Amino acid sequence: MKKVLIVDDSALMRKLLAGVLMEGGYEVKSARNGVEAVELVVQWQPDVVTLDINMPEMDGLTALSLIMSARPTPVVMVSSLTEKGALATFEALALGAVDFIPKPGGTISLHVDDIKVMLLDKVRSASRARLSTRPAAGRNPPATSRLARTAPAAQPRVAGFASSAAPVSAAPDALAPTPGKPVGRVPGLVLIGVSTGGPRTLEDILPKLSAHFPWPVLVAQHMPANFTDTFARRMDSLCALKVVEVSAPMPLQAGHVYIGRGGTDLTVTDRAGTLYAVSRPETPGVLWHPSVEILVDTAMQHLPANRLVGVMLTGMGNDGAASMAKLHAAGGKTIAESADTAVVFGMPAELIERRGASLVLPCTGIAAQLRLWLQ
Repeated sequence: MKKVLIVDDSALMRKLLAGVLMEGGYEVKSARNGVEAVELVVQWQPDVVTLDINMPEMDGLTALSLIMSARPTPVVMVSSLTEKGALATFEALALGAVDFIPKPGGTISLHVDDIKVMLLDKVRSASRARLSTRPAAGRNPPATSRLARTAPAAQPRVAGFASSAAPVSAAPDALAPTPGKPVGRVPGLVLIGVSTGGPRTLEDILPKLSAHFPWPVLVAQHMPANFTDTFARRMDSLCALKVVEVSAPMPLQAGHVYIGRGGTDLTVTDRAGTLYAVSRPETPGVLWHPSVEILVDTAMQHLPANRLVGVMLTGMGNDGAASMAKLHAAGGKTIAESADTAVVFGMPAELIERRGASLVLPCTGIAAQLRLWLQ
């Protein structure tokens, strides 16, 4: 039986979260503050910790730093829906937390049912997570033209991909548009799908692309509403590219990264020959949002496959695997993050299993490969 430590200064919150987790088959202990949390992590050695941010005696961010130093353990932050809570959450993810859940608002006992499924999913995912030993982003300057010209590292080969796992030539005609196909005002698109562990992983990729990166980048990061705007602004502060949340229809432009708004699905549409990023209401029957599957499918409706690059990063489940495999089969280029760096290898593994990955790379090598293909 896996063990989960709940850390929260609210006795009611501890009781409610413990009830959900025990129903889910976990052994549970609780701590009232960061001091108790660090002690229990060392003594009891839980498989996962759920950690509140605002607590007396020792706050969650301080406790997280000490946990990662004393005994690295997968941590799921429990965050308020405020802007301040969102900022602290992304700081926690940079410090090594695996994921987060939004804290129920208002009368907690009336709203905890809203997060039951999410809590169990994220704890289960965290229990399988590979903890990163990479330094947090923000310690290096954004990408420059010098960095953009840096040659990529040697690429690993993966069993079963002997012919397709070698770096693809960046010859000019390799990415020539298909005659008669509308491309709007941009030559092509990079489509990124990511879930658990995504914010930290994206910080290993996007800041390494220069402001002159020629294709727009669209990101479907599984994330609830109230967090994607803060996430986009954080990434914008780290990147040479302009990073924005898609809160309204936006014409796609080179040198920009478009983050799908939480609680919606990110799509590509064509308006009078110009491609737009549009966030539409969640599609019924689809499990994950923003949906990677929907992003890739809508992009393929408006651009030929050889004008699209799909990148599948860390995450649990299979969102986007079918559509990226279809893109690969049609002649598009795709990258799956390798198990070496994926926090959760579910989504990339699904793409590889479907033989839909042109390359399998650690996240630290993906930006260099994109530059090789497109710059």
